[in-house]
Amino acid sequence: MKPTNATLKDLPATVAAPGYDRSKLKPGIVHIGCGNFHRAHMAVYLDDLFALGQSQDWAIVGAGVRAGDAKMRDAVAAQDWMSSVIELSPGNLSARVIGAMVDFVPVEEGNGSLIKAMSDPAIRIVSLTVTEGGYFTDPDTGTFSPDHDDIRHDARHPDAPRTAFGAIARALANRRKAGVAPFTVMCCDNLPHNGHVTHDAVIGVARQSDPELADWIAANVSFPNAMVDRITPATGPRELALAKSFGLDDAAPVTCEPFRQWVMEDKFPTGRPALEKVGVTFTDRVDLFETMKIRILNGGHAIIAYPGGLAGIELVGEAMADDQIRAFLDAILTREVLPIVPPVPGMDLGDYKRLIIERFSNPEVADTVRRLCLDGSNRQPKFIIPTIRDSYQKGTPSDGLVLLSALWCRYCCGTDEKGSTIAPNDPNWDMLTERAKAAKDDPSEWLAISTVYGDLAGNADFAARFAAALKDVWARGSRAVMADYIAGKA
Repeated sequence: MKPTNATLKDLPATVAAPGYDRSKLKPGIVHIGCGNFHRAHMAVYLDDLFALGQSQDWAIVGAGVRAGDAKMRDAVAAQDWMSSVIELSPGNLSARVIGAMVDFVPVEEGNGSLIKAMSDPAIRIVSLTVTEGGYFTDPDTGTFSPDHDDIRHDARHPDAPRTAFGAIARALANRRKAGVAPFTVMCCDNLPHNGHVTHDAVIGVARQSDPELADWIAANVSFPNAMVDRITPATGPRELALAKSFGLDDAAPVTCEPFRQWVMEDKFPTGRPALEKVGVTFTDRVDLFETMKIRILNGGHAIIAYPGGLAGIELVGEAMADDQIRAFLDAILTREVLPIVPPVPGMDLGDYKRLIIERFSNPEVADTVRRLCLDGSNRQPKFIIPTIRDSYQKGTPSDGLVLLSALWCRYCCGTDEKGSTIAPNDPNWDMLTERAKAAKDDPSEWLAISTVYGDLAGNADFAARFAAALKDVWARGSRAVMADYIAGKA
């Protein structure tokens, strides 16, 4: 059965329908980038909130600026903008239909429909999930860079932008001209200080064509920081089959783990949904939650990814069932990561580590090792290198994370330790492969990737430890080198 307004009352008994009258919803949010994570995270929180009879004037209008967004719009248009979410509890799968989205603007060149939707006074929040690498940051400085073809286009054509940030700037200009209060811009991407990064992208785009508008946005628009968390695999044949097993003919089902978390700054001048009623934490110390999550969860993903990838392991659950990889994760988190993560209000870091290991081990979440290995050139400098750098500042070199960096280099050579080819798995794959092959003889070739290692490459002790680890991996294999680290011999 396809989930539509007409079929909600006839859904299979095993599928939960929205617990409210969707006809009473009114839009208050435009969300750009309606992929799996958004529909398993923010949309679920709002669905729960609407079921309490709360904040029903904060429904979502979907939007996007990429070709994939148009495909998503087509998929949910035939379902009255709904899709199903299947929670993957071990031995107890459950399905629900999420009804928090009430429209999806056409995805078109120039983004006229998106700009019009965001210019509507009823819209008080514009939120985004456009991937970690989609914010046009300079990898050397971590700040906004105008040196991209799409940004240059938006500077020349601010009325017909290509980027989400150009469209947001144009909609804010429209609201300013009309005397309408600006919306809050709420980033939901997994980025350190994501509100600040989004602030810099929107203002950076605006400044290219209208410095006065940029100054107005800086003075008047709120960009709250947030930490978001829920493991949400990509949808493929398995996920489509799971939806069918629940009796659903859903073109865009989402699967996810049961756990979810959302921590935000409470900076919404024109109001917000009462999300605290459904488990969202509002705090002025998002940075502490963010550091905890990025260093332990995202860093943890990398710790299991490259040993798993080199071993030819396909699924994350299978990697966690490998005693050595699991022990490698636990040892690095315990010895090197937890000691440099600042305390978090109301959280025990040891308990959080155990929760992360439990979540990674969920056999029902068919997350892939390949997905965790994806885009290491963007993820390593965000999730791993800062911990290594902080450890050096504390005088405690991170041998495990240095070894992990060597394993990433070995992975990027393009073959696993069974001799199978690793398909390109990074936007910079060709460069990484060339560097990784050269590093087999001269490890400094790898550390010369300045966008990843920066000034850390100039640390003689780090360079020596990395060179020794990489040579050891090539000489004895990752298993033997990891065994020494786990045993405390590294």
